[in-house]
Amino acid sequence: MELNSNIAAVITGGASGLGLATVKALRANGVKVAIFDLNEKTGEAAAAETGAVFCKVNVTEEASVDEGFAKARAANGQERILVNCAGTGNAIKTASRARETGEIKHFPLDAFNFIIQINLVGTFRCIAKSAAGMLTLDPLPDGDRGVIINTGSVAAQDGQIGQAAYSASKGGVVGMTLPVARDLAGEAIRVNTILPGLFNTPLMAGAPQHVKDALAAQVPFPKRLGDPPEYASLALEMIRNGYFNGEVVRLDGAIRMAPR
Repeated sequence: MELNSNIAAVITGGASGLGLATVKALRANGVKVAIFDLNEKTGEAAAAETGAVFCKVNVTEEASVDEGFAKARAANGQERILVNCAGTGNAIKTASRARETGEIKHFPLDAFNFIIQINLVGTFRCIAKSAAGMLTLDPLPDGDRGVIINTGSVAAQDGQIGQAAYSASKGGVVGMTLPVARDLAGEAIRVNTILPGLFNTPLMAGAPQHVKDALAAQVPFPKRLGDPPEYASLALEMIRNGYFNGEVVRLDGAIRMAPR
């Protein structure tokens, strides 16, 4: 797909980190962009900085997602690009014993479901609604009608201690990539997923420098955290390259995560 001012895109989680880097990369190519994010303050700031449209959206709520797409399409037209970056995580052991008291606890199911609803169900909700909108468009001269990119995590394949919910949610995104690509292939809509490793996002920015240095040292090469523009670069290649379809790609400096 050729990127230009006739193309519209929606980026979930676009107010910061990987999502914001993707917004900036698309805007640099003239694409009209709508940012879906729950954080109104950072979302409005990102929109003002990039010339995008901000839509306050909670991906776990049907009505909120519908309203977001309606606002984005009213401003920019029907999107041909969807990049799903909205997500979160937690760290709780499946079952554990308190050292001091011996009390036994298990992973609260509401906390498990919370992660699944945002990372997996929220991603699929946006995919389905965006794809339905894309079906109203004619294919472009290169054959593409639309492109969808999802964000998984290396935790989908080598999740660490306490990451049962997070890994399950991201593993679900991996698992649905090919079936969704097959569902939409007849309509000329391509679907791919990126699995980022350790990236220098706002979540990581809050960690002490010695922690970030230790994490960076675990990466085989290059020995540093990933930069969000590197994620955006791969997202743009997936959009531009018409033969890129049904794929799950790690972007991680060859790291394989240890148990902890």
